[in-house]
Amino acid sequence: MVLLPFLIHTDSPEKVCVQLTHLNESVTLSATLEYQGENRSLIDDVVSEKDVFTCIPFSLPKSNSTSPVTFITVTVKGATLQFRSRKSVLVKNSESLVFVQTDKPIYKPGQTVLFRIVSLDKDFRPLNEVDPKRNRLYQWTKAELKRGLIQLSFSLTSEPMQGTYAVVAQQASGKTVRHPFSVEEYVLPKFEVTVKMPKVITILDEKLTVTVCGLYTFGKPVPGLVSFRVCRKFERAATTCYGEEARAVCDEFSGQTDNYGCISETVKTKLFQLKRSGYENKLHVEAKIKEEETGVELTGTSFSEITTTISKVTFEHSDSHYKPGIPFFGQVKLVDGSGAPIANEVVRISLQGSQTTNYTTDEEGRARFALNTSTLYFDSVGIRATHKVHPYCYDRSWVVPYYEEGYLHLKRFYSPSKSFLKIEPKTETLTCGSSTEVRVHYIFTPEDEIQHEDKPRILAAPRASFLYLNFLLLFSCLLANGVFLLQLPVQTDIAPVAQVLVYTTVPSREVIADTTKFNVEKCFKNKVDLNFSASEGLPSSDVHLLFRASPNSLCAVRAVDKSVLLMKSEADLSPSSVISLQPQQTFAASTALDCHIDGCFFRPKHDVDADFALELSVVDFFSISSHSAVQPQRLYATASTPEEVTETIRKYFPETWIWSLVSISSEGNADLDVTIPDTITEWKANAFCTSAETGFGLSPTVSLRAFQPFFVELTLPYSVVRGESFMLKATVFNYLAACIRVSVTLAQSTHFLATPVEKEEESHCLCENGRKTVAWLVTPKSLGQVEFSVSTEALQNQQPCGNAIVETPEKGRKDTVIRQLLPVKEKFSLLLPSNVVQDSGRAYFSVQGDIMGTAMQNLHQLLQMPFGCGEQNMVLFAPNIYVLDYLNKTEQLSEEVKSKAIGYLVSGYQRQLNYKHPDGSYSTFGPRYGQLGNTWLTAFVLKSFAQARPHIFIDEKHIQDALVWLSYKQKENGCFRSSGTLLNNAMKGGVDNEISLTAYITIALMEIPLPVTHSVVRNALFCLETAADEKENHVYTKALMAYAFALAGKEEKRKALLGSLEKEAVKKGEYEFATQEYSAPCATGRMRQNK
Repeated sequence: MVLLPFLIHTDSPEKVCVQLTHLNESVTLSATLEYQGENRSLIDDVVSEKDVFTCIPFSLPKSNSTSPVTFITVTVKGATLQFRSRKSVLVKNSESLVFVQTDKPIYKPGQTVLFRIVSLDKDFRPLNEVDPKRNRLYQWTKAELKRGLIQLSFSLTSEPMQGTYAVVAQQASGKTVRHPFSVEEYVLPKFEVTVKMPKVITILDEKLTVTVCGLYTFGKPVPGLVSFRVCRKFERAATTCYGEEARAVCDEFSGQTDNYGCISETVKTKLFQLKRSGYENKLHVEAKIKEEETGVELTGTSFSEITTTISKVTFEHSDSHYKPGIPFFGQVKLVDGSGAPIANEVVRISLQGSQTTNYTTDEEGRARFALNTSTLYFDSVGIRATHKVHPYCYDRSWVVPYYEEGYLHLKRFYSPSKSFLKIEPKTETLTCGSSTEVRVHYIFTPEDEIQHEDKPRILAAPRASFLYLNFLLLFSCLLANGVFLLQLPVQTDIAPVAQVLVYTTVPSREVIADTTKFNVEKCFKNKVDLNFSASEGLPSSDVHLLFRASPNSLCAVRAVDKSVLLMKSEADLSPSSVISLQPQQTFAASTALDCHIDGCFFRPKHDVDADFALELSVVDFFSISSHSAVQPQRLYATASTPEEVTETIRKYFPETWIWSLVSISSEGNADLDVTIPDTITEWKANAFCTSAETGFGLSPTVSLRAFQPFFVELTLPYSVVRGESFMLKATVFNYLAACIRVSVTLAQSTHFLATPVEKEEESHCLCENGRKTVAWLVTPKSLGQVEFSVSTEALQNQQPCGNAIVETPEKGRKDTVIRQLLPVKEKFSLLLPSNVVQDSGRAYFSVQGDIMGTAMQNLHQLLQMPFGCGEQNMVLFAPNIYVLDYLNKTEQLSEEVKSKAIGYLVSGYQRQLNYKHPDGSYSTFGPRYGQLGNTWLTAFVLKSFAQARPHIFIDEKHIQDALVWLSYKQKENGCFRSSGTLLNNAMKGGVDNEISLTAYITIALMEIPLPVTHSVVRNALFCLETAADEKENHVYTKALMAYAFALAGKEEKRKALLGSLEKEAVKKGEYEFATQEYSAPCATGRMRQNK
């Protein structure tokens, strides 16, 4: 008998198992795999034992064949015995499982996107492979993954296109993995609004409870006004002419939050007519909480599904066939319309409409049953499970309660000898590292009773292969029917679903077998645990991040502000997300013919030695490790006479706190020392680890609360307009167990004018859980950075707070918060024209010994334009290329200069894509304003992008799109027609007619480079050759044509044009130059420009 997987993966350990029994002579056992045109020997050995069971490991290299089918041949030869079996199997190239993790799901313009690429094999072990990474804006080629992962980053420009971006990892096979993230201008929410209500209600429910809560990210309740609406929408909403009542039926509620930050209301469902049709089957709730004093308002939503299903019976862990004579084991579960179990209810189970038995559900709503099959002889039977009978009424305007029945269709399992094995199912999930008892029921005919030399075996199959557990059971004699027990060790290799096969051979040479699936705890060999040394800490204090994982693992850890996750949720790294990377596989076997025996129709079970194969489904198999909480130390005490004022200055407010790779020691642990940022919030941290020995592991998410009982928070907008006033609010929180008197001060600055909204007081009284908001009307007076510094101090003041005595904290007496609205920009005093926007001027200077150095220094203006356009961007983009080329060829290029220039190129490349049209052309302001693509600007972009390719990644699609668009602008005579407009015509130099435009485009095409034989280039050169003989061509046009002919290798034309230019040159002393008049776009007179 031969057993092997139905599906074999290349570059992966596989095995084939061979069983030989009742041998009376020595034989030669050989196994050969026909693969890629050659025979690969797996085993060639002499067997002398009477009974042999052996498994042969093997591995196949990647296949280049288009056919996925290969063959394995097993041959047994002896003096009198000869056996040969040739079977087909599928071979599939193993493909790495790749996923991407970013440090957060949303970014602001100008921030840096941090991300990781992780590559694992099908057994979730790290792959150290070379794998291209591709993105619309960046590309990393041949990025080497160390221990299965790599960390990369890229910076967004200060004015990127807002919306959804994606990191795209492309594998060698061409398969891509996308991880989206958003770019927006936002202010992080200070608190979260949650709406709690039943997920499902039935049409019989008369009321439901809705609870709305507001919690700050540091865990304290939000005081404020709550308002929420409960609505049931119509299936077909009327037009807006009929008002809100024509779209939905709504009920409104409002109230103040309690001490827990919540409000709870009982909503009666009569208003929403749950039994009427014509409505959506959902109740929607939208809730708003307006924070007390600051007026900050945030929204939360939820909904309840409305179902007609009052109860539902389903079959669990039940086979699809029965074996006559062996009890059929099954389990049903009774749930209500929301999926909650219904306990202590009677469920009626009937077999083929005759046998009916009542079972009572347990606390989990489950009921186990066993049916007698000794009298069954049908080819197929049905089992029905019912709870209650629903009324048979119908009216299209109404709905009625529905009690859903369960139905299970069974087929008879065929055995020629009428001998069977049956593994008793298990409903519970098996725990990794334990051992479970497997009960196997059997029935044998007298002629097939197992003798003492027969050996029932058990195989457990994880995922897409199988694992032989080496259970050999010896029986001196088995009765005609009964039960025997097996012990199955639950290993991580068989998680999350173990396919268990028990089989034996009988004297009639039939293989008697049964298989079933056991759910196994989602576990990994690499057990990863992550903990902070304290669950709470002061801002700017030190804390340890403790790791436990397999020795010598590499762990990647991330800690992010909870506010970021409230701003935009993400599909976080989870067992389900990693498991979903594997292709889903199902149990399969080769086809067998139907047969008719004794007038009955059968679909027989395959003999194991002939056609049996395993291909297993893959589901979640991650372990969530437990971790012990560390009790925080008491951070504050109160005293009446503190010795000194302790001030905390908080100005470091990152959104991502930790993004690091940590190596685990040979003892299996690591310790990362970190400093808590200044944000009063909750930090969410998790980690995953890879190990060459134990593979992948994932930690649970852990939290650390950065908190101090006395602090001040500012309420600021994302940005402000100079000269316009806004309300700056500072809220002081007191979570000390005593009353304090505090002063609140806004530091003065020359950058803004601030006026208190209310009469300024020297101090404010705050008792336990109290808060006070102080507001200023602020008018910015300058551009760029505007920094606000607000301090609050607990005063030593004898004035009581009402009847309470004022105390002063020993620590954290003074808290200062410094916030900025915009990035820092240097400002210089300039003498500017009168029509320039006040204070908008900028100047930059440099002292360079190289004539090209000035261009390099001035290019950082590209990063500082408040509003760039397609023309300005390219004027600053192109010189970077020439500076890089120049410095590189003169061997003056330093790493610092190279890094700066490449950064500018990358930023300019990103920005220019804002001005690309869907047809591939470019214009000054892009497609949003109805502009046509400009021919000259498109050629300029095409030329510049092509020249930038040696330095940065340029998506070839952008070059090809521009080329195709330009080719459509070519006329029959080879010349190019002009399209679109430029704001600054001076950019074009002397390109002001069809011939000069054609010459410019031809140069751009040949510098891509395109060959002169290309149809577009060939036709363009024909246009230029025709125009070269005309005497009225301008100097600049002749110069362009001369350069174009030089690139095309047309020496005669080049020499003729250069000779003409020589005759027209202006000579003054030792200087020789050419001149041309052109019109400036904004000037009223004529200008002369030296060329």
